[in-house]
Amino acid sequence: MKRYFLLCLLFFAFFPSFGHTEEGLWLYENFPKDKIQSQYGASLTQEWLDHLRLASVRFNNGGSGSFVSPDGLTLTNHHVGAKCIQQLSTGGHDYMKTGFYAATRAQEAPCPDLELNQLVAMQDVTAQVNARVSPGMSAPEASQQQRAAMAEIEKNCARTTGLRCDVIPFYSGEVFHLYQYKKYTDVRLVFAPEFEIAFFGGDADNFTYPRYDLDITFFRVYENGQPAHLENYLRWAKDGAKDGDLVLVSGNPGSTGRLRTVAQLEYARDIDFPARLALYARRIALLKAFSGGSAENARIAKEDIFSLENSQKAITGYQNGLKDPQLMARKIAEEQKLRAAANLPPGIADPWEAIARAMLRQRQLYNRFWYLERRRGFYADLATIARDLLRATEEKSKPNPQRMREYRDSALPSFEANLFSPAPIYKSLEIVTLTDSLTEMQDLLGKDDPAVQAVLRGKTPEEAARAAITGTRLDDVAFRKQLYTGGPEAVAASSDPMLAMMRALDPEARRVRRQYEDEVESPERMEGARIVKLRFARSGFTQPPDATFTLRLSYGTVKGYVEKGKPVPPFTTIGGAYQHAAVRGNQPPYRLPESWIKAKGKLKPSTPLNFVSTVDIIGGNSGSPIVNRNAEVVGVIFDGNIQSLVWNFAFDDAQARAVSVDSRGIVEALHSIYRADRLLKELRSSPPRK
Repeated sequence: MKRYFLLCLLFFAFFPSFGHTEEGLWLYENFPKDKIQSQYGASLTQEWLDHLRLASVRFNNGGSGSFVSPDGLTLTNHHVGAKCIQQLSTGGHDYMKTGFYAATRAQEAPCPDLELNQLVAMQDVTAQVNARVSPGMSAPEASQQQRAAMAEIEKNCARTTGLRCDVIPFYSGEVFHLYQYKKYTDVRLVFAPEFEIAFFGGDADNFTYPRYDLDITFFRVYENGQPAHLENYLRWAKDGAKDGDLVLVSGNPGSTGRLRTVAQLEYARDIDFPARLALYARRIALLKAFSGGSAENARIAKEDIFSLENSQKAITGYQNGLKDPQLMARKIAEEQKLRAAANLPPGIADPWEAIARAMLRQRQLYNRFWYLERRRGFYADLATIARDLLRATEEKSKPNPQRMREYRDSALPSFEANLFSPAPIYKSLEIVTLTDSLTEMQDLLGKDDPAVQAVLRGKTPEEAARAAITGTRLDDVAFRKQLYTGGPEAVAASSDPMLAMMRALDPEARRVRRQYEDEVESPERMEGARIVKLRFARSGFTQPPDATFTLRLSYGTVKGYVEKGKPVPPFTTIGGAYQHAAVRGNQPPYRLPESWIKAKGKLKPSTPLNFVSTVDIIGGNSGSPIVNRNAEVVGVIFDGNIQSLVWNFAFDDAQARAVSVDSRGIVEALHSIYRADRLLKELRSSPPRK
């Protein structure tokens, strides 16, 4: 290993870095402040960065947000808050349809299982994670030692700080940082517009521009039953942004593959993405058929359909990017150049070849891993609950370093809050989705597959699903707590049919998981780290690491673009929304809510509603604040255009743009349409930060 690293240093004495410094998604620990000063004349001090970081939050359901008042008011997207909005839509109230506004603090509605994370501290723990990794260890052995070290670091951190502590691998595991989060679990809904305007244009306009959406939701975080008192929050910009302005985005992008090898990209293009697209198409059709049964069915399935359609369109964009001959040629050329310059001598294993072998093994394991271990064959919330009860009680009996990562001590508080969520579960939908996923699993793995036979036990998928769903008591939170408290003995003794189904599956699912970890994940991490050493040995980390659903900061400018020879202006207006609806006959998905129709004469039609910029984003950035150089909110990210989806693999801002709701459009809507005076006053009157 020592000899290999010396070769890297010699190699980079004459070979330049492949980094693209214009890319965003920067770690706060390594943000290019000097470049911003040189290029834009903006002085972003450490105090400025700390303030923005502490005013940013991560939503545990996959989005981002920001604190916008000293009393815990939090801004994000409607589609990030949609799960809570739907969960609260009981007793004949459909807040997805009508919208929601709490005119008083007492009316702010608690979300059943929403957790917000504020990143309060970061620390490089690479040396500690690798302390027990010795030369000559196999990739699985080294990975196991790293996982054990990560679990202990997290446990010690959580015990001494009381915070959520996560060790995050960056650059394929070449670097490990300990992230410490303050958790907010009492999160209450304050305001949400109607789904019709939050997702105006529907799936047809998703990932397009121009857009006319009010995709926002306001929550409030509470502590000890009272609104949280915050030292760091973002002020509302008085004048918004204008064309050419520097803007910055602080959020939690989910996942990118910009540093992946060609073999990894080919695997995604040829195996993973096609399988996902087929799955999404099947499930969207299933849920739409279910929705046709009644108005209540349509309400229950609405958020799931939206989420699946959004994923379907995103993956289609990623897939098209990898099918682009120019993009793949660029990736192949970069890799060939790096490999040729490395010129690894005899006896030094080639990391690219090792990853290619891992991708071949991943192709072989694909269906068994995803349908058994990752539960594609068990598309039901009750199946997830059963799996978690089964595994958590067993894993907790083991020493912390030996557990599966999701059940380590530091993760248990968040895990338990989710497990005991009182969110409604609809058995009518669960029977339909579990039947279909069991059918698909049987078709893919075969009726004679031992795992399939163990789960179905001679029944048809429909019979097995109906028996498990109708007979289970796992929709009762008290019953879940009783089993969890009773430990593995209580779970093993339970005759609950859903637990029995997942118990029958577990031995094979665990075996497949171990194969995947040892033969795919471990070589990907260990060999990927070797490639990172080659890529950045001389220059340092001049390119941000791939996204990991951790806090990043990116920058760019408000800027339109040219498409098919026509200029696309950077801003749309509220008046444009009415025109857009009229041209399309005011029919769904281009029908404006009744509140907008009634308020038309009160609105300023020239008010900016949406705008685009060159800031670097990807899925997970939804709800991120977009701020000016004074760290004032000028908008909130809610989408990217279709050209931006290729940013998953390569950044290019010729046409690709991030799409935001304009802060001025938000204020105008709150004032003139929703008469949300209390909320608007709080936004406008928050005192400036010290």
